[in-house]
Amino acid sequence: MPEISFRKFSSADATTFKALNIEWLETYFVVEAIDELVLSNPQTEIIDKGGFVFMAIMEEKTVGTFAFIKKGEGIYEFSKMAVPPTLRGKGIGNLMMQFAIRFAEQHHWEKILLYSNTILENSIYLYRKYGFIEVPLEKDALYSRGNIKMEMLL
Repeated sequence: MPEISFRKFSSADATTFKALNIEWLETYFVVEAIDELVLSNPQTEIIDKGGFVFMAIMEEKTVGTFAFIKKGEGIYEFSKMAVPPTLRGKGIGNLMMQFAIRFAEQHHWEKILLYSNTILENSIYLYRKYGFIEVPLEKDALYSRGNIKMEMLL
C-alpha cells in the first residue's frame, strides 16, 4: 500500500469529513442530532473548542479521518474515525490509531477516551489492540448508539 500521511483539517475538507462519517453512521446506525451538529460544524464544534480533526491522505486523496474532542485538561475523546468502505481492512485504521496515540503522547495528554458500539467488532478489536480498556459507560451518554466506553491512560 502506498504511504499515508496525516494533516490537520482545513475548511476545504468539510464536505469529505462529513460524508465519510455519514456513510458509516447510516450503514450501521442513524445520524443523531449531535452527529449532524458536529459533522456540519467541525471548526466551531471541535477545533475552536480545543480539539483537532485530522485527514489521512494517500496519493493526494483523503482515505480517512478522525477527531480529538477536548473533554478537559489533557483529556480528549477519540471520535469521528472513518475510512471509505472500499478501503476498509487495508490497515488504514491501524495507521490512524498509531498516529493518534503518538500525537496524544507528544502533547502529554493524560487520557484518551472513546465511545463505540460492540457491533463494530473490527473497531473494538483495533481499540483493544492499541491498549484501550473498557470502563463504565455513563447513564446519560452523548450518543444513543454507544454501548461501550473505552479509555487509554497515557
